Amino acid sequence: MEKFKISLKAARVNANMTQEQVAKAVHRNKQTIVNWETGITDITFGDVLKLCELYEVPVELIRGPEKVNNE
Repeated sequence: MEKFKISLKAARVNANMTQEQVAKAVHRNKQTIVNWETGITDITFGDVLKLCELYEVPVELIRGPEKVNNE
């Protein structure tokens, strides 16, 4: 049975964090977080891992945006 996956935005909201708080924690600006959540800009797998750690969510449960850069 496949586990239910959630978006980056849902994971952030579940962690009770604002985009501003996330941006500060991962040393990015708020617009970068917005762009990642909406799929406007690429996000590296390393950054996905940082967000998962911050949100305390296993990476396997995240349904990322279409644009994910595996660098």
